Amino acid sequence: MRDIHSKNLPDRRQALKGLAAAGLASAFPLSTLAQSKPINVGVILPLSGANAQFGINSRQGIELVVDELNASGGLKALGGAKINLVVADSTSAPANAATVAQRMIGENDCCAILGAFASSLTLAIQEVTERRRVPLLTMSYSDQITGRGFKNVFQVTSKGSVIGRAQFNYAVELAGGSEKVNKIAIMFEDTAYGTSTANGLRAAAKAAGAEIVMDEAYPLGITDVTPLINKLRASRAQMVFPVSYLNDSLLIVRALRQQRINMPIVGGSAGYVIPDFAQALGEYSDGVLSICSANYDLDTEATERYRKRYKAFMVHEAQEHAVAMDVLIQAINGAKSAKPEDISAALRSTTFTQGWAKTMTNGQVKFDETGLNVFAEPVMVQWQNKELVTVWPQKFAKGKLITRNV
Repeated sequence: MRDIHSKNLPDRRQALKGLAAAGLASAFPLSTLAQSKPINVGVILPLSGANAQFGINSRQGIELVVDELNASGGLKALGGAKINLVVADSTSAPANAATVAQRMIGENDCCAILGAFASSLTLAIQEVTERRRVPLLTMSYSDQITGRGFKNVFQVTSKGSVIGRAQFNYAVELAGGSEKVNKIAIMFEDTAYGTSTANGLRAAAKAAGAEIVMDEAYPLGITDVTPLINKLRASRAQMVFPVSYLNDSLLIVRALRQQRINMPIVGGSAGYVIPDFAQALGEYSDGVLSICSANYDLDTEATERYRKRYKAFMVHEAQEHAVAMDVLIQAINGAKSAKPEDISAALRSTTFTQGWAKTMTNGQVKFDETGLNVFAEPVMVQWQNKELVTVWPQKFAKGKLITRNV
């Protein structure tokens, strides 16, 4: 009896364990049991070099969304799993950005990648994410991003040529019509972002019958803008459209103001729409216009959370990266999966109307077959007392145009 009992005891214990496990599984779904495993999301941004501030701003927008998610219980559809951000510095070199992406996907099992602000970096990363079939969410502007037939890229903003056309058209509308603006100057950095935006500017000017009296590319990181300013002065342009990142924008605007060249300045987003611009230029910044792909005053209920945490208004790259992160979270919850292919399918098939999507123009995000957000629409903003105010189109305007420069 003892021997038989001894032999049967482990079997009875095993059976009891099995029953207990079955009961536990029925009470708690498998996703709940696995909730301790975090979901890795890659973030690749320029965190050093000339574009570091843009990268830092972008990271802060992403971190705000993830911290709020994790504090509120994590991914509901995955049993409360937390998002773990895997952040890497792309620097400003496209080749380095691609290497970082390869390592991030291979070593960290990232279900998606966000980044990388500068279009040239994003295009390099995109080559890697597409081969690995990992979704890439971006707010970079280049037309090529959603123009290459890739299936795993999602661009939350308008593309560069659309932004460039709006940069011209909105400025002319604000100035009173094309009969008042028939000679313009374009100066742009010769990067993917600058080139795409300049293409849109040219197309809009041509359609309006305006003469482009100056059309000048220059290298990123220019240190002497004197030749550009001299050419602009000689061109007799009525309005100038510079497309540049921060350091270049400061040099250009400061030179124009100091030389009392008082034609309207209409920037091409990027360096013209971050707090550093107004801090560095002081009163020279007042009245400067810029096109932008979104602005914080469109939904202050959300964006004021950023200001409270980081003590500055929410710049568009922070806002749009927050949007990208939030729609990714919604896609994961909707798919009930962190598999890259399931996430891409959910991103393609969903219209996002909740959360941070409401901070974009038209209050929603929907990606078409190319990965472009069909509801994205640029806005014109103006510096007024160190704040950016949306002044056009009228349906989005949050303040009136001040007329120092127009």
